[in-house]
Amino acid sequence: MEVIIRKMRKEDITSVQYVAKMSWYDTYEGIIPRSVQNRFLSEAYSNKRLLWRLRNSFIYVATIDEKIVGYANFFRLQNGGEIELGSIYILPAYQGKGIGSQLLEKGMKRSKELKIVYINVERENGIGRAFYQSKGFQLVGEFDDEFEGHLLKTMRMKLMI
Repeated sequence: MEVIIRKMRKEDITSVQYVAKMSWYDTYEGIIPRSVQNRFLSEAYSNKRLLWRLRNSFIYVATIDEKIVGYANFFRLQNGGEIELGSIYILPAYQGKGIGSQLLEKGMKRSKELKIVYINVERENGIGRAFYQSKGFQLVGEFDDEFEGHLLKTMRMKLMI
């Protein structure tokens, strides 16, 4: 199974939308109501929003046999040397195979002056928390996040490079 990590292209939008939807349904089942997930996904992963992200952030996709199985979206922060990992999702059938690690690594190598990577993860997202902790992310703080009318307990974490 050869995984290829590359920059996302406009023609990848439909595949990224599919990965986001399937991953969200799997990750947030029992955490975020499906109706809230659907509202968020239709807005945050609309063609218009993904085109904006392509212009204003950097997105990498993971492919196996030319099929997109995951992606990661990074945003440069105001402070030089800091980025935010806005999202990283892998299709459930491909999780636990090192693909998320490869995507994270690719995003971190993009900037030579990178010193800190930040992420937000829902406290109840055990798989996500375990992934970030295994990479060395440390807890910065916790906050209540009003998400589409649903209250989430969110953890802010950072990785010092």
